Amino acid sequence: MERADPKSLTVLVTGATSGFGAAIARRFAAEGAKVIATGRRRERLAALKKELGARCHAVALDVRDRKAVEALPRSLPNGFAAVDVVVANAGLARGLEPAPQADLDDWDAMIATNVAGLAYTVRAFLPGMVERDRGHVVVLGSVAADFPYPGGNCYGATKAFALQFAQNLRADLLGSNVRVTDVEPGLAETEFSLVRFRGDAEKAKAPYRGIDALTAEDVAEAVFWACTLPRRVNVNRLQMMPVMQACGPFAFKRR
Repeated sequence: MERADPKSLTVLVTGATSGFGAAIARRFAAEGAKVIATGRRRERLAALKKELGARCHAVALDVRDRKAVEALPRSLPNGFAAVDVVVANAGLARGLEPAPQADLDDWDAMIATNVAGLAYTVRAFLPGMVERDRGHVVVLGSVAADFPYPGGNCYGATKAFALQFAQNLRADLLGSNVRVTDVEPGLAETEFSLVRFRGDAEKAKAPYRGIDALTAEDVAEAVFWACTLPRRVNVNRLQMMPVMQACGPFAFKRR
């Protein structure tokens, strides 16, 4: 099978300062790709840039800032400007309260990042991909798009948006050589829960106790695989869970 050569790729990764994003940046860089790493935490970006070397261009970016995201493609230096892969990874969950008790600031933060930030990022780079007639948009979704759970209210809704956005992009891009993939992890042990529980380390550890959860590197490998398949192949959805996770039964409240 003739796979795409990662050395020929320029890969932009949002949210590259931790978790999936950092692992994805490292995975592509290890195979010779040029990587544009973006994120809000400048110190971590600087450390990643130092680790990956000259083939990494780091940009401090908040995907919620529409004007900054729109300006990004024009600001990239020669050698990094023709982006082949956009990994729209930046996202978060915040809070696990039932909807009637949820903090609307938490909902606003998730919608601004997981929905608006995702849309801004993809829209900024699509015209260039279509003009060059090559490219790949990778959306980091979640199994929460399909499988609801108590407290997942707004977060699950944002990931349902990510799924439908990716599938509708496929419809719009038919006839071009631009691919779109929604990668949907299940339980993965990263800083995700630490953010959800506002830095409470004990609460953050609880979901992973006794489970061999997915790692950031597992998800990075899935993204890398989808992006380096022959260009005739589009992986529409890639859903993955740890072996010890499965879909639960319907819940009933009996009288």
